[in-house]
Amino acid sequence: MPLTPLDIHNKEFNKGFRGYDEDEVNEFLDQVIKDYELVLREKKEMEERLNDMNERLSHFVTIEDTLNKSIIIAQEAGEDVKRNASKEAKLIIKEAEKNADRIVNESLSKARKIALEIEDLKKQSKVFRTRFKMLIEAQLDMLNTDDWDHLLEYELDATELKIHQEEDSLA
Repeated sequence: MPLTPLDIHNKEFNKGFRGYDEDEVNEFLDQVIKDYELVLREKKEMEERLNDMNERLSHFVTIEDTLNKSIIIAQEAGEDVKRNASKEAKLIIKEAEKNADRIVNESLSKARKIALEIEDLKKQSKVFRTRFKMLIEAQLDMLNTDDWDHLLEYELDATELKIHQEEDSLA
């Protein structure tokens, strides 16, 4: 057990022949008591400061742990966001590629259909042209026949025409 200032104060020494000067020893012991009390007070203050510092350190360690956990959580969340964004981007690209393929296929199909329609219209126009040409040639043939000349040579008397009309109306 450590020595206390009270132990020093109450210490009694045996007196011997030719011993130390009692006043000198008492003065020295008084000085030792004062110094020892001062050291004990300083020790107590240092222990209290050490306890305060340990509490503060513990608080800061707790804050550090919390911050480290928060950083880890933020990093994980960032990685999750990055991963999800990458997945979403890939899905968007895949969907866009599908839509592009669909649009290209539809366009090719429409182009083929239009090309077939154009070919069909060309055939129809050739048929129409051929028929129209044949009709005009037939009409020209009719105009070029001698029947027209024969009609112009035919003379009819107006009185005969009246008789034929009367006969037609009586019948």
